[in-house]
Amino acid sequence: MIDNEQVQEIFLVLEDKLEKTVSVLREEFAAVRAGRANPHILDKIQVEAYGGMSPLNQLGNISALDARCLVISPWDKSLLKAIEKAILSANIGLTPTNDGNVIRLVFPELTEERRKELVKQVRRMGEESKVAARNVRREAMDALKKMKNNKELSEDESKSCEADVEKKIAACVEDIDKAVAAKEKELLTV
Repeated sequence: MIDNEQVQEIFLVLEDKLEKTVSVLREEFAAVRAGRANPHILDKIQVEAYGGMSPLNQLGNISALDARCLVISPWDKSLLKAIEKAILSANIGLTPTNDGNVIRLVFPELTEERRKELVKQVRRMGEESKVAARNVRREAMDALKKMKNNKELSEDESKSCEADVEKKIAACVEDIDKAVAAKEKELLTV
């Protein structure tokens, strides 16, 4: 990489956005249900508590009882009904059972058809992440082209920088493909 502050700034922004793209994809994958009890499926659920909305994971302890059952132990037992209602309205495909002390979420075994649907969903999420990476590439390339047109970069420097951008994008796409493949394997493993 050439020693130019503007170019270095372009690459810092590029790397940051690419890292965020991959990390957002991994977070989305954590919420995809694979037939196993995964507390992350509850991360985005908001519960009406104490006059406002609170994240479920801040209102109690969430633990995996076994491979197919999550147990939610709220610190305040009066929130059981509100938590139950929030889980039902979140439409995550699980029905909570409330025994007066804890809420249990039993993950049903996934059917072959449902597994294939989830794999399609995972692939679609991967493609959306690749599109986001390509948009980041376009932004970086436009910034480099602008510098070249303003004579702040020579033709050779511009070509070298563009090649570096392509390498970073290729590495990001490879990370996305690896994440998609790992999630597909997880979903298809019975």
